[in-house]
Amino acid sequence: MQHITAAKLWPRFRAKFIGDRAFYKMALGLVIPVVIQDTVSNVVNLLDNVMVGRLGTAHLSGVAIANQLMFVYHLSVFGVLAGAGIYGAQYAGAKHWQSFRETLRFKLLASLVITGLALVILTQWPVQLISLYLSGEGAAADSGAMLMQGMDYLRIMLWGMLPFALAQCYSSALREAGETVLPMRASVIAVLTNLVLNYVLIFGKLGFPALGVKGAALATVLSRVTELCVVVVTAHRHRDRFVFLNGLYRSLRIGRDLARNIVIKGMPMFLNELLWAGGMVTITQILSTKGLGVVGALNIASTFTNLFGVFFFSCGIAVAIVIGQLLGAGELEMAKAQVWKLMFFSIMLASVVGTALLISAGWITQIYNTEAEVRALAAAFMRTAAFHMPFQAVAVCSYFAIRSGGRTLLTMVFDCFYTWVITVPYTYALVTFTSWGIERIYPLAQLVHPVKAVLGIMLLSTGYWARNLVADEKAAASSYETGT
Repeated sequence: MQHITAAKLWPRFRAKFIGDRAFYKMALGLVIPVVIQDTVSNVVNLLDNVMVGRLGTAHLSGVAIANQLMFVYHLSVFGVLAGAGIYGAQYAGAKHWQSFRETLRFKLLASLVITGLALVILTQWPVQLISLYLSGEGAAADSGAMLMQGMDYLRIMLWGMLPFALAQCYSSALREAGETVLPMRASVIAVLTNLVLNYVLIFGKLGFPALGVKGAALATVLSRVTELCVVVVTAHRHRDRFVFLNGLYRSLRIGRDLARNIVIKGMPMFLNELLWAGGMVTITQILSTKGLGVVGALNIASTFTNLFGVFFFSCGIAVAIVIGQLLGAGELEMAKAQVWKLMFFSIMLASVVGTALLISAGWITQIYNTEAEVRALAAAFMRTAAFHMPFQAVAVCSYFAIRSGGRTLLTMVFDCFYTWVITVPYTYALVTFTSWGIERIYPLAQLVHPVKAVLGIMLLSTGYWARNLVADEKAAASSYETGT
């Protein structure tokens, strides 16, 4: 009887979760360029960390804290792009290039506003913001050095904010139009530039002075300028392929209805990314109260978990592109079917890379020139993260699928609402109301990932998220010409 049951279940399982050769060819065509781009970026980030870490724990932790603040800015930019990108992917699927062009204009203008606000905040209150992470055990001895290093790094990093935002506007538009190779190429060139300049400027090679963390920041700024130049110049030289760039800067016109719709759909996405980033930073700050060594260990662990995690996180980008374009083309049932196959593919990738991280966590931290306690904590954090990677893969795919259908309020509930109502209070309670050490608290704090994965599956199963925004907004779309 068991063999008969299995024989009946397998075809249904295969039909729902496993695609054919054409499906995997399509998926890999989207995933591989993103994996290459993010892998190179994270490898360079790893080498950055190693090089800065060789200067000392205070340097490593100071840079890590400054990057926490930059992380909030980066996620704010991504939030602005995500809101417009919901329409961008669907307009690309419907071949409405005039409307697509106006979504890119919206991205550029909104990114300028976000960058201006971030510059005001980070230039007016940098000491107060960095000092939030310097209240842990042992703070009196090391906080002054960490504050100085973080300030030196942050002051220079501010110059790279605008190039970063503009490059992301172009890269996101190109991906929504189905072009993933050019953003990958620009990013690879940029991170290789960053790697070389880090070596030269941090340690003072080839006749340059040794600038320490200032050199690391300067290298990052120059690499972002390089990325912007590569993606913009190359894209505009091929306007026959990227027709939405024709006439992009002839005016700043954005249709009133389109702008209103993007704001209505996009504001929740911006708030979601901002609040989610704020939640992640808050969690790091809460955990940092268990000792200043926790900051350095979390920095090391996040560098490696991000490196290993690019394989399944890239599937989220594939979900955004594939599902968004299918919804825009009116293929709602196909979109619902494809999301499960992409999710299963992502889970398999996450299981493989999670196992690799679990096995290698103990020895890879030995490349850091920091205290043994920090290395041991980082390895423990990585093993915990490795175990939860399949659950994170489910949550990532669920997030991008819900977002693709324009269900932005539902996306907020799933993402930032969950973070602030469940994850932050739960982590705070573990740290505040128990006498446990970080070695016990961190694994317990990560139990939020399986719960979120179950929630994501439940939301996707309803099918409520699947919606054709292009068809739903005919009144707005009718005022825009289709074609070039």
